[in-house]
Amino acid sequence: MAEPKPSPWVAVILVVIVVAAGGGGAAFLYLENHKGPAAGPVTVAIGDNVTVNYIGVFGNGAQTGRVFDTSEYSIALNNISWPKSLLYSSRGGKPSDYTPLGVYVGPNAPSAGYTIGNLTFGGVVTGFWQGLVGLPGNRTTYVSVPASLGYPLVNASCFVTQPLVTTTPVLVTLSPSEFEADVPNVTALAGTTFADPTYGWTDLILTVNATAVLYEKLPTIGTVASPSGWPQVVTNISATTITLKSQLSPAQAGLVLGHGTSLCGSTSFIVSSVNLANGTFVEDYNSEVDGKNLIFIVTVVDIFRPT
Repeated sequence: MAEPKPSPWVAVILVVIVVAAGGGGAAFLYLENHKGPAAGPVTVAIGDNVTVNYIGVFGNGAQTGRVFDTSEYSIALNNISWPKSLLYSSRGGKPSDYTPLGVYVGPNAPSAGYTIGNLTFGGVVTGFWQGLVGLPGNRTTYVSVPASLGYPLVNASCFVTQPLVTTTPVLVTLSPSEFEADVPNVTALAGTTFADPTYGWTDLILTVNATAVLYEKLPTIGTVASPSGWPQVVTNISATTITLKSQLSPAQAGLVLGHGTSLCGSTSFIVSSVNLANGTFVEDYNSEVDGKNLIFIVTVVDIFRPT
């Protein structure tokens, strides 16, 4: 398992904590920046509310080591040392957009969380809060969260198998309102050319009347288009259809982001597999953290004891 390389940290101690979870055990591995003999610091206990800074990276899969979330502005800006995941979403462009996360340490946190002063402390996945137990403040720590204690559910209905070879018609007829919606910046006049809104190649309007706009797609053999987010090459053009072949390869599985119709609450998907023998690939509309082992690089900032 590849891990990020926090080069500024020295004298690293390897510690393994085994936390009971139901009838079995859950192993949490963390690296602690050793700064000298312990002097009995306050450590995190179940029932505490804590604030933590964190960097979340993938612990397995094609995106191992990539950041999928962080509370730290400097990490959000640094895409060289800390490359981001396919579906990483920035919190904003100002330091104030990035603040420590308030965490209730334990199960069964209320949905609205707890409020102390102007801070709110909410529930997190089991592996995250269990990995905080026993940690002192102001030390940077790795907490490894297996999928079973993080986001274990992978929805099979969010996978869609698609062909690597597709076709699109040469001639397209739309109503004037449909044409305006598809190509809003083009006036429907016979003889007008425009960039195809899906494929990017040149299209030509043939005829226009009160009920229909007829246009022709004009790619050539070898034209490259990226309608879903990766290259597809025109391999054949007949009188009625244009054939495109996807350039996806098995080595790209898990590393290509695509855009499709809305499914499972998202219009973006990750290409999870490519099968050249079957001529297919799979679109995965699940959240990218579902079913993955995760590593959180955390620093406990403040510990608030229950009163």
